[in-house]
Amino acid sequence: MESQKKFEKSFSIEFFPPKSEEARDRLHRVRDKLMTLNPHYVSVTFGAGGSTQQGTVETVQDMLNAGLDAAPHLSCITSSKDEIRELVNNYRDMGVKRIVSLRGDVPSGMRGPSGEFRYANELVEFLRSEYGDTFHLEVGAYPEFHPQAPSASADIDNFARKVKAGADVAITQYFFNADAYYRFIDQLEKRGVDIPVIPGIMPIINWEQLKRFSGMCGAELPRWMSWRAEELADKDDKEGLQAFGHEVVGTMAEELLAQGAPGIHFYSMNQAKPTMKLWQDLGIRT
Repeated sequence: MESQKKFEKSFSIEFFPPKSEEARDRLHRVRDKLMTLNPHYVSVTFGAGGSTQQGTVETVQDMLNAGLDAAPHLSCITSSKDEIRELVNNYRDMGVKRIVSLRGDVPSGMRGPSGEFRYANELVEFLRSEYGDTFHLEVGAYPEFHPQAPSASADIDNFARKVKAGADVAITQYFFNADAYYRFIDQLEKRGVDIPVIPGIMPIINWEQLKRFSGMCGAELPRWMSWRAEELADKDDKEGLQAFGHEVVGTMAEELLAQGAPGIHFYSMNQAKPTMKLWQDLGIRT
């Protein structure tokens, strides 16, 4: 973890594009509350295969209009270079300074990449060659390893390629086992990979939803945590579940920061209260 201690800490919040006018109004209220925390930036997710591209653009514009530094997630899995260039030119003209550069999920029914980009490192390399240092490029990291990686070492190799291509910072998939993050950082240090790797933290709000997400992304739900959460969910004790989740996630986040993690990226799930409580309890000042 020594390599991570030298970086300035960054605290950011992630949103996803709303799918209705009602959801948009709700997101605006959430955004206004979370703005009071003064995050370094916010990010806006991107659907599988580009399914929410327009929603991402509109949400990024809303965030920029509100005075936030907004970073769109850019997925390349089904895109051509011309399509990526057109979209990034638009983001540049909007005033975007950061881009979260991802391969993206393979759309349902598709066996593999179908565009000109196969992997995220190719997208990072393209953005650097086309735009130089115009954008601060962030990439994904998987402390518990990408579910489609053939091996743990292959996943580290893939991450190293993204860094070599020009990534500035990495944001991890959420996890509930701090040791997985520490081991991941140790592996990077042995490879000489030296960029900030910011832990992604997921508040526990809806247990069934979290189980579904975790099954898709390969995030491990520790057995001890699952047993207690299942018990609370079976009792329909929503307040108890959220209090338990807050304790679990808050304790882990506090430990990560104490050990030298260079910040926290909060997966807000477009809700204000869980992120605000974690942020305040951690005593974050930006």
